[in-house]
Amino acid sequence: MSFLDHIRACNTLDLTDQLRFLVDGLGYGYVNRARAAVLATHKDVFTVSADSVTFAPKLTGVEARSRAIAEITPTLVASGLFAKQRRELYPAKRGWSEPAAFTIDRGLVSAFGLRAYGVHVNGIAETPDHLWIGTRARDRGLAPGQLDNMVAGGQPAGLSLRENLIKECAEEAGLTADLARACRPVGAISYAFTQDGGVKIDTLFCYDLVVPRDVVPRNTDGEVEKFDRMPVAEVLDLIRTTDRFKFNVNLVILDYAVRHSLLDPDREADYDRILAGLQRRPASELDGFIVK
Repeated sequence: MSFLDHIRACNTLDLTDQLRFLVDGLGYGYVNRARAAVLATHKDVFTVSADSVTFAPKLTGVEARSRAIAEITPTLVASGLFAKQRRELYPAKRGWSEPAAFTIDRGLVSAFGLRAYGVHVNGIAETPDHLWIGTRARDRGLAPGQLDNMVAGGQPAGLSLRENLIKECAEEAGLTADLARACRPVGAISYAFTQDGGVKIDTLFCYDLVVPRDVVPRNTDGEVEKFDRMPVAEVLDLIRTTDRFKFNVNLVILDYAVRHSLLDPDREADYDRILAGLQRRPASELDGFIVK
């Protein structure tokens, strides 16, 4: 196990057996052939060719596309090839600054290979060499019992990043809106990998927040069972030697360690390769990732 192993695990994209998912001729994602065959049965919603999936010609505009997908989502889930509904809508975008082409249930995002966005907050326990680390509840469907950032959550449709931060900080750590507004944006991390026949393409907007001495994070939505104040040296040792952290949190904390000079290039043999693995991609590449 090494730092690089975690970076590589989040970048194992394999487009074999994937059809491009196009909207108005632009690449938005990927759908594998088995799922495309299911979509092909919904001719009023999708048109499937040998190499791509598109909306039916009559479906133009955000509302019509969003409504059409929402209406067939239960049938897609019932096929057994699409994950269950999460009852939360995500925007389908090629880049964060672009308007959404449509909205879709969170559970279907990776099945359509769409880019998902999220916010992650490094909770600094007074000084940069200590972090608040959460332990995820054992009943979570994703990464049960694993370690997590103080606050992390997906970006739903209809909220700005700041509005989502305030919501997530309240739900996951019991933080006031005033304290959440102090979250400082420090960059973004993107990665892509193939999992369960779907393509997961994520962009995580990262924030640092200095938590006052008299504030102890307190979960309110059942997602986190406890928080611990941990030295970053201990956190990094866990990342280097174990799989205890949720897969993408490893990258967020490695980025944090680099930014706060907590990794030393004289002592970390993989330092340059870690930087390359975490390197922020230019906006032109982020807009479509590798969707052509």
